[in-house]
Amino acid sequence: MTRHYLDHNATAPVRPEVIDIVAETMRHDGNSLSVHEEGRRAHKALEDAREQVRALVNAPVNGVIFTSGGTESIHYALHGVMKPHKIKRFFISAIEHAAVAANAETTGAEIEIIPALPSGLVDLQWLKDRLKDYDVDRDGGFMICLMFANNETGVLQPVAEAAAIAHDAGGLFFCDAAQAVGKVPVNFVMSGADIMSFTGHKFGGPVGVGALVAGPNLPLEPVMRGGGHESNRRAGTHNVPAIAGLGLACELAQQSLARVNEISLLRNRMEDAAIEAGAKIWGASEERLPGTLCLSADGFSGATQLMTMDLSGIAVSAGTACSSGKTKPSHVLTAMGASEAEATSAIRVSLGWNSTAEDADAFIETWPKAYERIKAKAA
Repeated sequence: MTRHYLDHNATAPVRPEVIDIVAETMRHDGNSLSVHEEGRRAHKALEDAREQVRALVNAPVNGVIFTSGGTESIHYALHGVMKPHKIKRFFISAIEHAAVAANAETTGAEIEIIPALPSGLVDLQWLKDRLKDYDVDRDGGFMICLMFANNETGVLQPVAEAAAIAHDAGGLFFCDAAQAVGKVPVNFVMSGADIMSFTGHKFGGPVGVGALVAGPNLPLEPVMRGGGHESNRRAGTHNVPAIAGLGLACELAQQSLARVNEISLLRNRMEDAAIEAGAKIWGASEERLPGTLCLSADGFSGATQLMTMDLSGIAVSAGTACSSGKTKPSHVLTAMGASEAEATSAIRVSLGWNSTAEDADAFIETWPKAYERIKAKAA
């Protein structure tokens, strides 16, 4: 059976060129902080990758901090600002990845949730109203947390506008860009973010490596100590092979960005077939990631859809991969006003760098027929 992988938002297949450079880098000795020839070679690979990362997202010079992935980057972003910026409160969108709220809770700061609109966008008017009379000297420092693109619906968020609201009120702005980098253009400077996180495995890089991008001279308290790595900002021996792979994935991401229209057309074909079969599409009225489709099908549970598609050779996701195994409805769709039935009957279909028309055709051929069988049984 030919398999069709439609779960790029969970983890994208690693690019063959990335596998090659990771393997080749592993063949060389040397710690990136050692001054001998082997160490200098490792250091060059490290800094070459840093420049590739910097170039993809227009990061400031010396603004890229390598981490073990998106979750660590989020942890660092939230904990690292606490002491230098006297953070007393986080404003977190209702549609953020669970890692944001979970890590914010461990800081001891107060947390307020920014509501979402039924369209899938964050409610900026609520945020404006809440911060209208906010006084940093009186109420304490704060940070707004808003993702670049939602991992379930794919809806692109108004990050620049949210950043402006934060700065006008004297606060900071953090953007989790894990789902956006390598799929749509991401410009750190133009986003207005003070700090941004992303990870390699969402767009063809290795698992276990990511980056935190910080604005020029932004004070951050290290959360991992014990060495001078990353300019004393993140201790721990560099995983040079994985970092080299991340760098190359960032360079090759330009090929994916050139396919945005093509990927969107494939997504739209699947969406049209799903709508014709009776599905409800989430976030359809807003600009979305080109390869993300989130749908609900009345009477067809997400878990059943996932198993049905898997048996037909098609990999999709019921909710986020990070929360698989949980039976509670998607917090993202619930925040958008979905009923429990709608939220539990939702699946996410996601295309990426190596997706083909055959992948989309497989979904179009299989999913509507599966849903028709479910409706026929219920009739």
